[in-house]
Amino acid sequence: RHVPDRRGIAAQIFEPLAAAGVSVDTIVQNASERNLTDLTFTLAREDLRRAEGLMEAICESIGADGYTADTNLGKVSIVGAGIQTEPGYAARMFRALADADVNIDLITTSEIRITCIVHEDHMGQAVSALHTAFGLDQADQV
Repeated sequence: RHVPDRRGIAAQIFEPLAAAGVSVDTIVQNASERNLTDLTFTLAREDLRRAEGLMEAICESIGADGYTADTNLGKVSIVGAGIQTEPGYAARMFRALADADVNIDLITTSEIRITCIVHEDHMGQAVSALHTAFGLDQADQV
């Protein structure tokens, strides 16, 4: 939380994690306000203990206010080449999750993927809602 927004900060955070064998997946950096930003990232549950062992020292060395860790989250994604070129995929995904009463904690996108981080208690609802919204629940069984 409240990571100083200056050149090289991301490297100072992620180099020690990489050196410890922690594989980071989704990374989101918020817009800077008063030269401070929040940086959020996901990693495998089995890497959490190693990461937590480093984060306090990393936060202190860069002047961040600290960190929080949440083990009760899961990730759902939609993937496809059309995401970049055809409008409506994000809206359909977000509507499906909202209608299934699934709150989105974090959203990240790339050219071919939209990922939502949700509470793990809602993963089943989220997957089912997305399958229905994108017609995957009607796919032929092989």
